[in-house]
Order: sequence, then structure tokens, then C-alpha cells
Amino acid sequence: PDSLVVGFARRAATYKRADLILGKPDRLRALLDKGVALVFSGKSHPRDERGRSMVASLVAATRDFPGQVVFLENYDMLVGALLTRGCDIWLNNPRRPKEACGTSGMKAAMNGVPNCSILDGWWPEGCEHGVNGWQIKADYGDVQDEAGRDELDRDELYRVMEEDVLTAWNDQDKWLDIMLASIRMSQWQFSSDRMVQDYYDKLYRLD
Repeated sequence: PDSLVVGFARRAATYKRADLILGKPDRLRALLDKGVALVFSGKSHPRDERGRSMVASLVAATRDFPGQVVFLENYDMLVGALLTRGCDIWLNNPRRPKEACGTSGMKAAMNGVPNCSILDGWWPEGCEHGVNGWQIKADYGDVQDEAGRDELDRDELYRVMEEDVLTAWNDQDKWLDIMLASIRMSQWQFSSDRMVQDYYDKLYRLD
């Protein structure tokens, strides 16, 4: 019950980099030793060999870190709904700028589950770092190749988890404030009510 449960559940497309946090076992072990637990779920397309390989790496991590890394099989809408309301934070680390939206993060935020995410998709509009969630914002400099950028993003993810997320987690009042701010940010700005209102005001209204 004292673990910080980090959720990652979505289709296993390689650009979403579900296995990014697994890339440096020593840094991962340090997080797990501080009370972090990882829960993954997702499915790859049957013909997506790289996606299937990524899922296999997640399953392998459950054997390397038993009880601290979990993979839930048979991912579907029910599993997704349970995780977006039952985890403590929602992890999202796609390769920029390939994430079009990120609806699972919106659902998590509305349930009071703060996001820790790359600034892509919806998160640049929603994130107030340290207020309603956290940004993973590596400085790429002149690095252009995917592997190099993956490495920079991975290091920044570990840093944010260690320095920002865990610090907030250990302050109960601070964590509650972040949860409530996450709900306030998402419940209107990223709701279907707001979307329909915008369609009416900006597209269909004739006056």
C-alpha cells in the first residue's frame, strides 16, 4: 500500500516507448528500492514485430523485478479504465512529435491520477510542472538520431522521478494538491462538453 504505482497502458506502438524506463537497470533498481512499482499493459498488432518485441521486454522485466514490475495480460477497455483510476501516476513517454493526443492521460487526470509525460500530444497544453503533474523535457541539443534522443529522454525521466515525483509523493498534503489540480485542469479543458461547445461556437453557430 505504500508503493508509488506508476501506470503505463496503451497499444504497444514502438513510438510510445513503453520500455523506455527499463533501459538502465541500475537506475530502475534505485527507483524500485525507493518504493516505486510499475504496472504495464498493452497489445501490439500481430504483424508488428517491433511492438511484439517491446511487449516481450516488459514481460521479461516482471521476472527480473518480481513484485515490483507487473504486466497485465489481455489489455482491453476495462483494464485501461481500472488502471487510469487505480494508479498513482500515469507515465507517457512517446517520441516527439508523434503523439497526436494521449486520451489515456486525460482520463487518468480526470480521476486524480497526475501525469508524468513527455511534452507531446495534449500535455503541452495541460501541464503545469509540479502543480498538476510533471514534464519530461530533455535538451536534445544537436542530437538528431532516435537512439541518442531515447537516451536523453530516459535520463530525464529518471531525474524527474527521483527529484520531483518522489519528493512530492513523500509529502501527503503536496500530493493531494497535485491530484486536485490535475482534476481541475482536465475536467473542463479536455472534456467532451468543452469539445461540443467549441464545435457549436466556432463551426455551427450562425449569429
